[in-house]
Amino acid sequence: MKKLTTSIVILTGTLLTACAQVSGWSPTVDPYNDRNAQAIPQDQAQCGQLASQAASSVKATAMGAGAGALIGAAGGAITGAFLGSPGTGAAIGAAAGGFGGGAYKGLNSDDAYKRAYTTCMRNRGHNVVN
Repeated sequence: MKKLTTSIVILTGTLLTACAQVSGWSPTVDPYNDRNAQAIPQDQAQCGQLASQAASSVKATAMGAGAGALIGAAGGAITGAFLGSPGTGAAIGAAAGGFGGGAYKGLNSDDAYKRAYTTCMRNRGHNVVN
């Protein structure tokens, strides 16, 4: 049962890590009256890279999934003990907790990425719409 629990947690964390990536998103920049309009593509590339480093979505999601899995396993084991199967309860709790914790951290990482990207572009003098 322990192998099943571990497998579920690893699979959940991997799936959430993939979902947490925000590659492909970039803020909409209005080039009208932008003195640096010719630099928008270069600044977008550099700001996207900086935002990725700032958000650390992979690390945050994995940590959230791990913490959620531990808490979920403990709660599931207690519930399972009352129902006569603490091992099964722990496995289900770990999976649910890993998913919830990873999703929460993944969404926070996504927001951090977007904020960092937008801030970087604005600091370089561009009019960011979103």
